[in-house]
Amino acid sequence: MKNNKLVFYFWISILFVATASAQKIRDFHLEDIQGEIKSFAEIKGEQLTIIDFWASWCKPCLKAIPELDKLFKKYHSQGVEIIGISTDGPRSISNVAPLVRTMAISYPVLTDIDNAIVNEMEVAQIPTVIIINRDGEIAYRHEGYSKRDEIEIEGQITTLLSKP
Repeated sequence: MKNNKLVFYFWISILFVATASAQKIRDFHLEDIQGEIKSFAEIKGEQLTIIDFWASWCKPCLKAIPELDKLFKKYHSQGVEIIGISTDGPRSISNVAPLVRTMAISYPVLTDIDNAIVNEMEVAQIPTVIIINRDGEIAYRHEGYSKRDEIEIEGQITTLLSKP
């Protein structure tokens, strides 16, 4: 009987910690590749927002972007927005706009030259994909990119879209 109570309290505490630790995203402002300031609230998705932190010099990032663009085209009509956030610094920021045009990225791309949002969202490596639910909470985080990671990301999208 004591073991059952212990197990019960263990799972309740895990549930409490998981619920309490859901990080809310604040409304931030960053410059897009045309030099216009955009707010997160202005461009976020109605259902989900996927933020892709990347850099022009990052080879895995450049492999992930076309796959994310496919997901954007597939789920945008269902209220899913993807926002690319370039982490390029002063030395490489000039590469971002031409790269976005060359790769024909369909979703908005913002620049975080001083890494303010990178630090705020505790992004440790790039690429990092963060999915934010309709309540503005981080629902999923994926670091790095390997071939077929987009399948896992799409699974998260469909699961989160199916939640009421």
